[in-house]
Amino acid sequence: MEDKKIITVFGATGQQGGALARAVLTDGSSPFAVRAVTRHPDSDRARELQRLGAQVVRADADDAAGLGAAFDGAYGAFLVTNFWEHMSAEREKAQARALADAAGHAGVQHAVWSTLEDTRACIPLDDPRMPTLQGSYKVPHFDAKAEADHYFADAGVPTTYLRATFYWENLLGAFGPQRGEDGALQLSFPMGNSRLAGIAVDDIGRTALAVLERGTDLIGATVSIAGEHLRLADMATALTEAVGVPVHYRPLTPDAFRALGFPGADEAGNMFQYYADCEEGFVAARDLDAVRELDPALQSFATWLAAHRDELRATWA
Repeated sequence: MEDKKIITVFGATGQQGGALARAVLTDGSSPFAVRAVTRHPDSDRARELQRLGAQVVRADADDAAGLGAAFDGAYGAFLVTNFWEHMSAEREKAQARALADAAGHAGVQHAVWSTLEDTRACIPLDDPRMPTLQGSYKVPHFDAKAEADHYFADAGVPTTYLRATFYWENLLGAFGPQRGEDGALQLSFPMGNSRLAGIAVDDIGRTALAVLERGTDLIGATVSIAGEHLRLADMATALTEAVGVPVHYRPLTPDAFRALGFPGADEAGNMFQYYADCEEGFVAARDLDAVRELDPALQSFATWLAAHRDELRATWA
């Protein structure tokens, strides 16, 4: 690591941070070295990053006093929080503030902050289309990140604001097709005929790396990314072809989705309703040609499906 610039990567054993860590570690010509930050340095994922050449360190965004060492001597940082671990907007903002303050104190020269839109710009708090959650949010994990953006400027951190979107990897988990009462696979989302902006997690990592490689060019900029914008019916058709069994799109109303009752159903229902009701602005902000300039290997949904066909078939077929 001595002849390379250190990038401190939070969430390195998770989705986004892990994607950036892999992008750096598998690029032999990268000017960067990875300092992988995790709460669990003895985990299998942490050990794999270490095997690939990362320096693995322990730190926790809930422990502001202990963050300093993670940034010591680092040129840059990738900063991300995970709302879904605790589902508290206030805790997520506190974590973001701690990260910003620590990065600012350490003199980090370029941070990439993984953030999202403030949904209240499209659906105000007094708008009855969807319930207000946690007192002052429409989609807390969006709105809290957006509110936290100014922490980085306030702390004097040169920052690029990276706005991602729905991971296609979610289709391998809780948001994947489910068996209906008739045994058929159903893709159930409250989005009607609206397009869902989606992306492969690996492309988030490659885009973040490209932003860092651009040096000062994108400091202060908001970079909104996606891999493709697709209607759910078209996604169901593509999934059918990939796994070899029929997958049907079952459009729900937002209220019906929120009533499903799983942990976070109200949050997720509001999120999908935001994607649908605010489709035009959300999709327009994610110019695929502009994203491809940063990430020439940007995957389409079909490309992602081909890469995950065996995993998808093992899950559903």
